[in-house]
Amino acid sequence: MTLNSLSDKPVGVIGAGNFGSVIANILAINRRVILFARDEAVVKSIATTRLHLGYIMNENIEPTHDLAYLASQCDVIFPMVPSAHFREMMKKLSPYLHPYHILIHGTKGFDITLPEGQSIESVTTLTREQVKTMSEVIQEESVVVRVGCLAGPNLAKELAQRQPGATVVASHFNEVKQVGKKLLRNDRFQVYENNDIVGVEIAGVLKNIIAIASGALSGLGYGENAKGLLISRGAVEMVYLGRALGGDLKAFLGVAGIGDLVTTCNSPMSRNFTVGYRLAKGEKLDVILSDMKEVAEGINTVRIAKKCADHYKVRALITDRLYKVLFEGMTVEVALEFLMRYPLNVDIDFI
Repeated sequence: MTLNSLSDKPVGVIGAGNFGSVIANILAINRRVILFARDEAVVKSIATTRLHLGYIMNENIEPTHDLAYLASQCDVIFPMVPSAHFREMMKKLSPYLHPYHILIHGTKGFDITLPEGQSIESVTTLTREQVKTMSEVIQEESVVVRVGCLAGPNLAKELAQRQPGATVVASHFNEVKQVGKKLLRNDRFQVYENNDIVGVEIAGVLKNIIAIASGALSGLGYGENAKGLLISRGAVEMVYLGRALGGDLKAFLGVAGIGDLVTTCNSPMSRNFTVGYRLAKGEKLDVILSDMKEVAEGINTVRIAKKCADHYKVRALITDRLYKVLFEGMTVEVALEFLMRYPLNVDIDFI
């Protein structure tokens, strides 16, 4: 496939949540788009009203409930599905995929593979072999070889308003990066490239942990000094844990790492930030989750990252304290007190 051969083919987007809908609109600036939604009522609504989740959907977008149709029409597909449903989606999509397809996902989460009868709650540690990125899920469940991921400071609401933004397309394949840039880049949206797809994926996942902690700080009424401390120490923690899971240092220092981390830790529009904020205000986790319309990936990531850190003997203090807050009943105040008292002397020791 060449870049020129893409010009007359639509691009597929799977997932009509906030991010999937906004990415579909961005792609529709340059190309015809087929957008898959699980709910047939959503498909009909987009087709008739051109409105969805408060967004005006570009006339270049054709909604569908048919994965076979989308795969037959599109050589390039952008899956934008929560991690908890990603493998199931790939199993449904896989029969319609061929080696010529390119998949560039935008999901910031992990997939867990455990022996039958075990659950994430029942295991004390997790190894890298049990924790899969979404690009690895794509390769495990399909014949697709050319895989990429989309990551960066991409708050859907700002992108929908056409505010300036940027993303990273990461892949081992140069063709995937060039296709992603060609399809996504416009006058308000810059696209960078990175070879370390695993590092970029892991950075995008782990920053959600720090975003929950940042929301908690804001909920307690703490100021910018405390947030600056959290973000800098959080970045160090991301590097240590990310390298243990197979990522390269550079991925954590770029747009998909520090860029996404700073954005998510400073925005009430972030679902993960909102979870931390409401926890600090005294709300229970199950109450918070019950009225959130979309998944806060960071909650499950805390559980997974804590068990990975324990296995690889990585010091991940923020992750460990958040685990105790989310799943063991520790208060945000006690967790913060522990972090402030912990005797750390060296600022940066990973370079």
